[in-house]
Formats: sequence, C-alpha cells, structure tokens
Amino acid sequence: MLQESKCKMKFIRQSPYKVRFVLDAVRGKKVNHALDFLDFSNKKAAKFISKALNSALSNYAQKNEDFDSELLYVKEAYVDEGPKIKRFRPAAMGRATRILKRTSHLTVVVGEKG
Repeated sequence: MLQESKCKMKFIRQSPYKVRFVLDAVRGKKVNHALDFLDFSNKKAAKFISKALNSALSNYAQKNEDFDSELLYVKEAYVDEGPKIKRFRPAAMGRATRILKRTSHLTVVVGEKG
C-alpha cells in the first residue's frame, strides 16, 4: 500500500520566488539525493526546504514502522505566497516609499513512486 506524508512550513521570511528557485531543483528527486543537494546548496531557502523535508520524512516514519528511505521520493513540493509585511522608507522630497517584505508557505509531500 502506497502512503505519503506531508509537511507544511508557514510564514517563511523569504519571497516565494527565491524559495521556488531552489525547490524546482529538488522536486521529483529521491529524498536522500534531495537532502544531499540541499546540504551543499548555497541558498538561504535550502535550509527551510531541508527542514521541511526532514519533517516530512519523520512523519512518514511515524506512519510506517518498516520503510526504506531509498524508495522515497519528493512527490509534491510547492510554495505559496504568504502575507506581506508592509514597511515604509523615506524617499526624496519628503515622500515615503512602501517596502513589501514577502513571506512564503512551503508544502512538501514525500511518498513512494507507484
């Protein structure tokens, strides 16, 4: 019986565009290969994705007593936009410009291919 496990990380303080850049490289790979790739990646988003992937793997281990991590793949991985934190910065001639600090919601699904 094929099962899958999911992990959601919300309110990541990085824009979805930047997280998606690293996530596209991991999607569809074996879990062990994905974790190795993320460990050596030089991106801030890699730390968040690695944390979520380890959590999904742990969730899978809770459901299934005996499982082989070599058979597990990153089935789904997507990032959605979270709420924007709005700030203002002084600009020329007494004006103020708005700064949007973007956040992300990351979802990772791990399972066996079937």
